[in-house]
Amino acid sequence: MSSAEQIEVQETAQPQEHRSARLPRFYFAGLLSVLGGLLLWELVSRFLVANTLFLAAPSQIFTAIMALARSGELWRHMSVSAIEFALGYVIASVLGVIIGFAMAESPTAKRALQPWISGLYATPTIALAPLFILWLGIGIWSKVLVVIFLVLFPVTINTEAGLRTTSERLIEMLRSFGATPRQIFFKVSLPSAVPFILAGLKLGIGRGLIGVVVAELFGSRAGLGRLIAQSADAFNMPELFAGVVVLAVAGIVLTAGFGWIEKRLVPWTKD
Repeated sequence: MSSAEQIEVQETAQPQEHRSARLPRFYFAGLLSVLGGLLLWELVSRFLVANTLFLAAPSQIFTAIMALARSGELWRHMSVSAIEFALGYVIASVLGVIIGFAMAESPTAKRALQPWISGLYATPTIALAPLFILWLGIGIWSKVLVVIFLVLFPVTINTEAGLRTTSERLIEMLRSFGATPRQIFFKVSLPSAVPFILAGLKLGIGRGLIGVVVAELFGSRAGLGRLIAQSADAFNMPELFAGVVVLAVAGIVLTAGFGWIEKRLVPWTKD
């Protein structure tokens, strides 16, 4: 290997080594932040707000989670909410990507769909949850419909934005070299839109979880929203916060999963 090649290899290896050395510090900072927040929460609930009617300590919440898990109630509620979220999220993601592609590729489709996208996105869909329950009953499909409405629009808007940000100069250059529209789409437009699509999918996680819980609060047989509503009616703050914590952990895990996917699909993006 020549000296020039050795220098090139060292220059390309240094950023990777620096990045790998940064990862433990990054995760340690996040863990320290969570532990510090839990400790502060424990102290406040123990010494400043001694009445569990108003605030439950993390230790009490953990005890409630373990009790619900042992009784099987937690798994029953989690499974129902997970099914509702998964069905709505997958349907909304597929529809959002398809509609976003159509709006980006066809000016006619954009003019036809833009008023509906803008109007429905600004509509408080959660307020329509009672109407969906009236139409579809208190089964899972009314909750799935709420999730679809909340997840669909971020995915659609981000997909369209990603396709429209593709460099026109790059597309014209590829055309001048004889590239077909199919090659341009799969080699340039789609890779350029992937970070935007993943961003829309990550935004949809939080909105979908909110949709599931709010819809279950209006009427359901089971689910984490039902657990929260029952605990609130009984003034059982540990179990109420147990449902909230489970939802928060689910959001963190799903978002982290999409972060991992993003690093594999678009490794050129920054952390």
